[in-house]
Amino acid sequence: MLPLPAFTDNYIWMLHDGHQAIVVDPGDSAPVLQTLKDLQLTLQAILVTHHHADHVGGVDALRDATGATVYGPAREHIPEPLVRLTQGDVVQVLGLRFETIDVPGHTAGHIAYYCPEMDGAPLLFCGDTLFSGGCGRLFEGTPAQMLDSLDQLAALPANTRVCCTHEYTLSNLKFARAVEPGNSALLHYSSQCEALRAQNLPTLPSQMALEQEINPFLRVRQTAVAQAAQGYDARVHQDDAVAVLAALRQWKNEFR
Repeated sequence: MLPLPAFTDNYIWMLHDGHQAIVVDPGDSAPVLQTLKDLQLTLQAILVTHHHADHVGGVDALRDATGATVYGPAREHIPEPLVRLTQGDVVQVLGLRFETIDVPGHTAGHIAYYCPEMDGAPLLFCGDTLFSGGCGRLFEGTPAQMLDSLDQLAALPANTRVCCTHEYTLSNLKFARAVEPGNSALLHYSSQCEALRAQNLPTLPSQMALEQEINPFLRVRQTAVAQAAQGYDARVHQDDAVAVLAALRQWKNEFR
């Protein structure tokens, strides 16, 4: 599993078996084509989570160059030809089984891909819905939709590897520490991630069990997180998880 850097902070995830490969959210074709050439791989499939340009910008060039099949969300504008997917649909590629999960919030038709077993553990490609220590901005969806989407992902097995598409971890953890300054797991993880980035290494993939401990957007029902959200916006009721998430997301939007 390779995170191919693109733009300033994107990762295009690639899986391969030594002969064939799949990529997820190729916003740029160049790093994919170069890696295919370097490793002498054939591109079998392209998985797309949502329509933003930094996730689909390389799709046409890759399809044209390789003939790979493109899979993507049923309810978003993605360049055709495309196999359109919705909740419960299954993609079989590289001998792996990927289940489609509808996760609206960041965009209206965002989907994620969950593989129950690859090299001994589950695997999740979640696009811009869940980040390590954070979640995506609500460009098209509602706080209630995002909470439901995050709840679906959080219910996956604890050892699920979380493959997000941006290296936002350090800035997310800075915000998370403002929300939960006393969270010892968060402080420990932050120091680990800072050491990785100092060596220009990716902080991803993360793991679902870890995100449950450190990610405020998965912890909206924890008292400390709800109190912090109420401290930001006094109108928030601590037992209203949607309101807590909405306040956290607005606070994060303004956070520096």
